[in-house]
Amino acid sequence: MGKPTGFIEFPRKTAPYRDPAERIADFREFLLPVSDEQRKEQGARCMDCGIPFCMSAMGCPIDNLIPEWNDLVYRGRWREAIDRLHKTNNFPEFTGRVCPAPCEGACCLGVIDPPVTIKDIECAIVDRAWAEGWIVPRPPSQRTGKRVAVVGSGPAGLAAADQLNKAGHRVTVFEREDRLGGLLTYGIPNMKLDKKIVQRRLDLMSAEGVHYAPNSEVGTTVDVADLRRQFDAIVLCCGATRPRDLPIPGRQLAGIHFAMEFLTANTHSLLTTHLSDGTYISAKGKDVVVIGGGDTGTDCLGTSLRHGCRSLVNFELFPKPPEQRATDNPWPAWPRIFRVDYGHAEAAARFGEDPRRYCIMSQEFLDDGEGNVAGIRTVEAEPRFEGGRIAFDERPGTERTWKADLVLLALGFLGPEIALAEQLGLACDPRGNFQAEEGKYATTVDGVFAAGDCRRGQSLVVWAIHEGRGAARECGRYLMGQSPVNG
Repeated sequence: MGKPTGFIEFPRKTAPYRDPAERIADFREFLLPVSDEQRKEQGARCMDCGIPFCMSAMGCPIDNLIPEWNDLVYRGRWREAIDRLHKTNNFPEFTGRVCPAPCEGACCLGVIDPPVTIKDIECAIVDRAWAEGWIVPRPPSQRTGKRVAVVGSGPAGLAAADQLNKAGHRVTVFEREDRLGGLLTYGIPNMKLDKKIVQRRLDLMSAEGVHYAPNSEVGTTVDVADLRRQFDAIVLCCGATRPRDLPIPGRQLAGIHFAMEFLTANTHSLLTTHLSDGTYISAKGKDVVVIGGGDTGTDCLGTSLRHGCRSLVNFELFPKPPEQRATDNPWPAWPRIFRVDYGHAEAAARFGEDPRRYCIMSQEFLDDGEGNVAGIRTVEAEPRFEGGRIAFDERPGTERTWKADLVLLALGFLGPEIALAEQLGLACDPRGNFQAEEGKYATTVDGVFAAGDCRRGQSLVVWAIHEGRGAARECGRYLMGQSPVNG
């Protein structure tokens, strides 16, 4: 697989980004093109390992045939590579851009050297396939006569819809927003995933027979009872959309927003009027504090910089991760190490330092006297483990006040909105997610399935695709006694 000595001959080279100082002036994608020769060399680095852990559950939830398409790229057989990639992944142009690549964390080469650039190669394969015209509509040759409603058009919903449509069922995807794509459209900024790329895949699925119903909120504008009567099965893929709050004094002040409020409004305005309508939450000229890390926090950093914020800081409650794997974080588990994502690099280029501050606990939002946030009072936090769980103690004498007239809360999500479950009569698990056994995806209501973040909790795009495919498989079995398309 690849060149037998490739991992010795060729160093790891990732796809470069545009210069941070340049790219913060626009919302265009920041990835730069790479030559076919570099792609070939990177594919050659894939080792002939006995057990490719990149394909394991710890590496790739959708079981991508990674060594196979790495080898095909090395040999210049791009047309075959996209066929292998599409066997397991409905949307490699999404995962190739936004997935954190747990496959690379589990790469066998990563035990001794930097791992294979799996994510970059995946993205290169699918981008070339689109450019060459290899990806074309392939509607099913026959229909089953069964109708399925998919609620939610994020990666789980679209994966379920794509699989069910391929199996010959008539699929309608209900989306409460004005545009399809869910998280892919409104949760991930344009510079990270250009919305033309999302729309291109949506158009392909439409040409294959998937029907879309935007501006349709099931349980509000769409009656649940009508949905049950009109469709033979329902697949719920409505995400984990209840944000975790920060209920400290001053939370009611104006200028404090959940991250998704900020990101969604920005993308909606960008797509509608190129930000000329002023309907978004602007960070221009403001002292911005982002509370919480992860991808969502990073996206808030990058978006604030593009607005032209005056200052930018990012609070993280946990300590700074180590540069290398810790002893309790062995391969092939996901490496919990210090990383510099695009937003961190951009903030450093603009303000001269990494925006992150670690072990910071927010205590109070400060009022400017007119009901607007003017700052945050914090204290440093000391983590400790108690009964198998982490807790934090305040460090005396570390109190500090920070200027802030825009605060963005990126603290994760608690689960799906519960109203839909109540109307359908679904049971929820102790965490508030829709109850459905992993691998079965059937809820406690006959003919209703659940997949993605609304079932498993907040997770990765690649896990959402895995769940959507699995729910489609089980829904197909429910409808026909078997599922002709693998999940």
